[in-house]
Order: sequence, then C-alpha cells, then structure tokens
Amino acid sequence: MSECAHVADLPRPEPAPRSETCLACLAAGSHPVQLRMCLLCGEVGCCDSSPYQHATGHFERTGHPVMRSFEPGEEWRWCFVDGSIV
Repeated sequence: MSECAHVADLPRPEPAPRSETCLACLAAGSHPVQLRMCLLCGEVGCCDSSPYQHATGHFERTGHPVMRSFEPGEEWRWCFVDGSIV
C-alpha cells in the first residue's frame, strides 16, 4: 500500500461513522453487501458488489476521494480518484 496525495487531506482522526449500515440500502429495501465508510465525512455505503453501489455513488455525488472498509477486521482504504488501495 502507498499513500496517494488524497490521504494527506483527510481529517485526523477520521470522522465517526454516520451509521452502522448503508441507510440508502435500507431505504430501498435492499440488503447491503460489504460496507465502506467515507474518510472525509463518515458516510457508510455498500460496495460495488451490492446492487446499488452506494459507496461509489457517494464519491460520484460528493467527490470525496478516499473510503475504507467498514467490515470487522479489515483496515484497507481505497482512493476512487487514483483507482488504488492506499
């Protein structure tokens, strides 16, 4: 893993999660697959394996570049802009 330029701009400590699950999936009556959390604002969304891909949608709406896995035991981060693990 390497740090992209977007990691330096993230708040430290990271924001608190806004929820414990993907609220957009719940509102749509769907079950989220693999949760992700935005490291700029704490929004929790489902991954691209979910039908609605809310984490990617959050990036597309907001431009917030880096998220991390919100799954227990996972600590990796992803930069949407660079398309890589950081």
